[in-house]
Order: sequence, then structure tokens, then C-alpha cells
Amino acid sequence: MTTGLLLLSLAAAAPECDDLKRDMKALEIFLQDKADHKEYCPKVKWEQPDISVYKEELKSQLPKECKE
Repeated sequence: MTTGLLLLSLAAAAPECDDLKRDMKALEIFLQDKADHKEYCPKVKWEQPDISVYKEELKSQLPKECKE
């Protein structure tokens, strides 16, 4: 009985782990964009989007002028 409960609780926790991994990846990209903008293209006007945009898209939000 204990093994069954453990497996059930692990299965229930899996989606939460996936959400946490996604949030961590979004934060990593968010912080990298901030650092890259400051280092590589500080003269390019850019307002960094909210972290929610990064969580949804999971990709850099830097302008094209900064990536070239």
C-alpha cells in the first residue's frame, strides 16, 4: 500500500516539476538577455518584456539589432 501511495504522489508531482523547470529556464533566458543587452548592444533602445513573456515563449526577446 505504501509503494502505491508513493507512486501516486510522484505522478502528481511530475507536472509541478515540469512547471518549475520551465520557470527556471525562462528566468535563465531573461537574465541572459539582460546581461547580453548591457554587454553587446547597450545603445539599442530596448525595454525588456515581463518574465511572463519568457515563460510563455522560452526564447530570447532581444531585438534583431542586438543579435547580429
